[in-house]
Amino acid sequence: MERQSTPVRQPAFFITHGGGPCFFMPDTGGVWTQLAAHLRAISPALPQTPRALLVVSAHWETAGFAVSGCDRPGLLYDYHGFPPETYALTWPAAGDPDLAQRAVEMLDVSGLTASIDCVRGWDHGVFVPMKVAFPDADIPCLAMSLDRSLDPDLHLRAGRALAPLRDEGVVIVGSGSSFHNMRAMADSALAQCSIDFDAWLHDAVTSQPDRRDVALRNWERAPNARISHPREEHLLPLMVAAGTSDLPGTVIYREKLAGRVALSGFRFD
Repeated sequence: MERQSTPVRQPAFFITHGGGPCFFMPDTGGVWTQLAAHLRAISPALPQTPRALLVVSAHWETAGFAVSGCDRPGLLYDYHGFPPETYALTWPAAGDPDLAQRAVEMLDVSGLTASIDCVRGWDHGVFVPMKVAFPDADIPCLAMSLDRSLDPDLHLRAGRALAPLRDEGVVIVGSGSSFHNMRAMADSALAQCSIDFDAWLHDAVTSQPDRRDVALRNWERAPNARISHPREEHLLPLMVAAGTSDLPGTVIYREKLAGRVALSGFRFD
């Protein structure tokens, strides 16, 4: 892709970002192979080189929304018990303070509380999947927090507020996981719960937007919802991505991780 002077509308995504620095460790069983391939396929499928990336991280919660406003954010190695080399990973993409200010203003105009954060670096929900998807680190990146209320409607509204950025060449990425219950890796009963929830999620996301948004607001009514997400922070980045689009979402990634847990990823045009 080449940068063009006139941006075209970019898609938004909801990605499953994997476990810690999983893509940068030996994986003899191929557990993360398909997910890594999915992340690498994001960039080639874009209509042009993005102006910037805006990544909503499941690992950052604030009172109101916050957007990273640093010129050169550092990295937060916010995972534990991994090999030493995973604490030396780099991804030196630039920030974009002017774009961060614009995003905050868009949220504010929509009646949402938002602020600039010039201190926090990028957590692993940001830099790990983006290092796979955009390894050259040559596209500016912003991180955005969840509102700690974890209100799904609030996050759908945030997506609607930020949707015009897509027409300015910004790729919006919700970074979380379609299923987030670590016990399921060793419990076949819980793994089946992930399959049931995943089927509901596919139906919801690929529906017409009005129906989709009602379903996502009421996600706790889904089959095995609280087993799939004992706490919903890894699901809420989906609400922001979905909120940016007035079209049904499409499924761009689906597998049973390690042959057991159903995981999915979505694109919104």
